Amino acid sequence: MALPLVSKMTGNANDAVVEYYHDDVVRFLVMCSLVWAVLAMTAGVYVAAELIWPGLGFDHPWLSFGRLRALHTNGIIFGFGVSALMATAFYSVQRTCHVPLALPKLAWFTGVAWQFGVLAGGLSLLAGMNGGKEYAELEWPFDIVIALLWVYFGLVFFTTIARRKIKPIYVSNWFYGGLIIVIAMLHIVNSLAMPATWFKSYSAFPGAQDAIVQWWYGHNAVGFLLTGGFLGMMYYFLPKHADRPIWSYRLSIVAFWAFTYSYIWAGPHHLHYNSIPDWVQNLGMGMSLILLAPSWATMVNGIMTVSSAWEKLRTDPALKFIVLSLAFYGLATFEGPMMAIKSVNVVSHFTDWTIGHVHSGALGWNAMITFGTFYFLVPRLVGGKLYSVRMANAHFWMALAGTMLYVLAMWGAGVSQGLLWLSLDQIGELSFSFKDIMASMVPYYLLRLVAGLIFLAGAVMMTYNLAMTIKGRPTVKVRPPEVTAYRVDS
Repeated sequence: MALPLVSKMTGNANDAVVEYYHDDVVRFLVMCSLVWAVLAMTAGVYVAAELIWPGLGFDHPWLSFGRLRALHTNGIIFGFGVSALMATAFYSVQRTCHVPLALPKLAWFTGVAWQFGVLAGGLSLLAGMNGGKEYAELEWPFDIVIALLWVYFGLVFFTTIARRKIKPIYVSNWFYGGLIIVIAMLHIVNSLAMPATWFKSYSAFPGAQDAIVQWWYGHNAVGFLLTGGFLGMMYYFLPKHADRPIWSYRLSIVAFWAFTYSYIWAGPHHLHYNSIPDWVQNLGMGMSLILLAPSWATMVNGIMTVSSAWEKLRTDPALKFIVLSLAFYGLATFEGPMMAIKSVNVVSHFTDWTIGHVHSGALGWNAMITFGTFYFLVPRLVGGKLYSVRMANAHFWMALAGTMLYVLAMWGAGVSQGLLWLSLDQIGELSFSFKDIMASMVPYYLLRLVAGLIFLAGAVMMTYNLAMTIKGRPTVKVRPPEVTAYRVDS
């Protein structure tokens, strides 16, 4: 919907400069996010197939599981995920502050440079340059580039907030701001290293301390990027699309601070039964259980926001995706604290149950809410209708089927692995060898491969649908809703 004119008087009353929101950079980042989604999901499907047919690597190092798996995770998180977060942050911060982006050229530079960084980083992983840390595999030159570009992202975002025309800072900006600040801190500290060559370095932290710092980073990358950032997306686009205010704004603020202060301590639950102090493990477990409260408070807030818009939910595929993502968010944030309990973790640790948990969040929460947001956002960026609502509805059911099949397959595989590895014979030795247990996983892995193919096909369908929606249409120029005039007296 077109909004009222905003103009600034420069020099005299007849010299008006009209300001528009900077949405071209949003459009660019949305399309980059879609491209990375397809590429990184394709890599994921390929490595899923390699677990069934190892010969698919063809003895070529670039096609090995170890290299492609790192490409898959980095492509999804930093290509698909961060591009989507930048796009939605730039879009929503302008509208919640009633001002255009403060530094549009820097926003463009950050967005474009980020894509080249993801591409170069992906190629370096395929070439075997790997720091060995989960979600932080890129070597030190790429770490420096990521830090610089992240600072630029923060400059654009926070400078825009500083120029806002509305005094309150809307809750979505709290989550986006938390994402930017905490991820910068996590990335810089965890990436501290001593370079040995141009593409090899060694961590600044020794032994067990390195493990603690890594999972302080690793779990909070999930927490503040894949959870907090996407909650910022939810708090803007869900009420906007449902055409309803947030059910409880107070609850959203309380949940934000509870989320922020509890999540940061949860990382050690990845290190149960390892060589770190027992009190650190117990702290991670305790804070993980506390984290259930703000997580479910947010889910309830979202569900109650849309509870009076069920009729729209029946016909609108974008809203279907967003609401379904909340259900998976609730599932994943219940399962995570439960898996942090030591008596549960002894079964789940090092098994495919963890993979199922990760993907119930990654596919069901992150991808679903991004898909729904893009179906809502893209037609508005170009001032037209979605190319095919029927394709979007088909994509919804494919995404749901793919996610459910994937999660069920990995739950089955993981629980089976955990119980079989703990099984002892009459003299106290393992009843089953690792090789025998993994050989029995083939049916589960076949089901996961089918699930991944279904989910990937849906993502390809969405990319085509949105590309056709954009095709031949320029970005709509939208003006902020206030009219302000600054008179310069002679």
